[in-house]
Amino acid sequence: MKTVETKFEERIKTLRGNQYFDELPDNLLKEISEHMNLREYPRGDVLFWEGDPANGMYIMEHGSAKIFRTSPQGRQYIVRILQEHDTFAEVPAFDGGMHPVNVEALETCRVWEIDGEMLRELVNLHPAFAQKIIRNYSQMLRGMVRMVSEMAFYQVTHRLARLIENMPQDKSAPHWTQEQLAAQLGTVREVVARSLKELERSGAIKMEDRRILIADKEIFQQWTQPNN
Repeated sequence: MKTVETKFEERIKTLRGNQYFDELPDNLLKEISEHMNLREYPRGDVLFWEGDPANGMYIMEHGSAKIFRTSPQGRQYIVRILQEHDTFAEVPAFDGGMHPVNVEALETCRVWEIDGEMLRELVNLHPAFAQKIIRNYSQMLRGMVRMVSEMAFYQVTHRLARLIENMPQDKSAPHWTQEQLAAQLGTVREVVARSLKELERSGAIKMEDRRILIADKEIFQQWTQPNN
């Protein structure tokens, strides 16, 4: 890991483009910008481990990383794939606790780190910032409720079909790896691989240049419905 030199304008642009800071006044953005640094991590580097003290909140500037947990038996479970501009580690940044997950760079990535102690002070001093956090946390909670509902009412193959339904079908769109699909569905890569085969055998999808394309819309729509 290394620290990258940045300009004031870069830091302000990053804050203005983030959901936690985009509505804050200039004076607050300037104050926050003085407490943020850009770090570069090579592929395979771990940004932090589960149980580590939290230094602050992070924003992915460039590259990608995976949020994961490891079972007592050593099996890795990917919670989420982080892409450019994603924000992460908000919970320990604002509650001052330990990191509940691990984060590892999937490629060389640059990540903004914003000091957590300063953010907690801003919550106490600026009600508008506190309200912004509450709104964002509410959206996160709604997303978790949707995920739990999907997991309760749909089998993995059905959930995968619903995810594919919202993916771009043109060949210029970036393809998702099975690992990324698993992260979106709250499962593991091996289960996604079996579900893809099941959808392909049914004639609902076809694989072309490592991309998932809908082959038969009528058959495919049957897979997007709740389990019978």
